Amino acid sequence: MKKSKFSLAHKDEVLVSLVGETDQKILARWAIDCAERVMPYFAKQYPKDRRPQQALATLKAWIKTGVFTMAVIRKASLDSHAAAREIGEDNAARHAYGAAIYAQQAIYRAVGVSEANSAVTAERNWQYQHLVDLISKMRSKK
Repeated sequence: MKKSKFSLAHKDEVLVSLVGETDQKILARWAIDCAERVMPYFAKQYPKDRRPQQALATLKAWIKTGVFTMAVIRKASLDSHAAAREIGEDNAARHAYGAAIYAQQAIYRAVGVSEANSAVTAERNWQYQHLVDLISKMRSKK
């Protein structure tokens, strides 16, 4: 049995709504966490390509310091987009929600046909709950 095509166009309206109400730094942390969960799939096929990890390190530095320069951010972004294009993803994620969707797609592609739908559902559930937890944690610090 062949897998159906994974749609990047599907929007989880509940998750989209939550993302729309969330602080940029929380979303950045969430995007990093989503990307890091699937980074092993990328690293397995492209072990020498460090561009995605470098982009995540740049984002982590911004979260920690709040300081960035457009030159550094632009380079990290362009390098990460280039890595995505080279593996066949023409539209690299441009924001935190995109990172979550691309993580779902990576899982969908990595698992067997019989596991695909349940694996993506489990990832969506984790992403939603993780974002809720990050928001709660941030609010409790205030």
